[in-house]
Amino acid sequence: MAVLFADISDSTNLYNTLGDTAARNIVNACLSAVISVLPRYDGRAVKTIGDEVLCVFPSTDLAVLAASEMQALVASSRPGDYPVMIHIGLHYGSVLVEEQDVFGDAVNVAAYLTAVATPEQILTTETTEKCLSAALKSCVRPVFRAILKGSAHESTVFQVLWRTDHLELTDVNLHSKRMIPSDAGSLLLTLDEDRTRVDQWHPTVTIGRAQDCNIVVADKFASRKHVTIKLMRTNFYLIDHSINGTFVSLESGEEVHVLRSELLLDTAGQIMLGRSRVERPSEIIHFSRDRRSMYRV
Repeated sequence: MAVLFADISDSTNLYNTLGDTAARNIVNACLSAVISVLPRYDGRAVKTIGDEVLCVFPSTDLAVLAASEMQALVASSRPGDYPVMIHIGLHYGSVLVEEQDVFGDAVNVAAYLTAVATPEQILTTETTEKCLSAALKSCVRPVFRAILKGSAHESTVFQVLWRTDHLELTDVNLHSKRMIPSDAGSLLLTLDEDRTRVDQWHPTVTIGRAQDCNIVVADKFASRKHVTIKLMRTNFYLIDHSINGTFVSLESGEEVHVLRSELLLDTAGQIMLGRSRVERPSEIIHFSRDRRSMYRV
């Protein structure tokens, strides 16, 4: 079946700007608008997850038509009387169905494309494009290359052109490879025996001496709110807020001192708060990639 995620863009800013109650009302209005499209295309809402909805359809044509109408409806109706936008990812493939829920690589790929898509964009896969009718093939265009979960080979990611006016559409440079980051898995943070996972469902982790941090340390060289680990699209960033800085030991052996700035965390290494490894700090946080999908649902 075709699996589709529709996610509200920049919902965090919505909550920060309007407050929880007003933002939640707008989110609910937007998701209701998206779900209202489903009956016309034999779609089913599997579940809502935070600010997004997971849907399934019996064919690729129905999913693409529904996704296009979702975008047009949200753009024109301003759900909750507020200018919200959504981004959508969809993929066609085999799924495992358990008690009306769906699982498997097809779900993970659709969720990954949703994360990569920008506001008002619909992204889909080469597999989906191949299954489209001739009429709908003219409504998609290749934009990226990617290695998708469950495959060892590069494939093409397509954009669904849902607007009738294409005057503001960005031209695709056919001479550029345009390889997008793959879903390399979630990030595991380990302190002693405690493990914390950073992924789509837990995109931000705070570390410091304050008791309300996700990972609490005791070292007095660590600030109360010392550092944040944040998922941004498919990458993980360390953002330092401290007085003494954060020391990151990389697999190459290099140690990087991060002070009031940020660092991309890739592969594996060690994080030390306020002290270099040569000072032998007692609390060392290890980070590594869990190669299972960060978009498992």
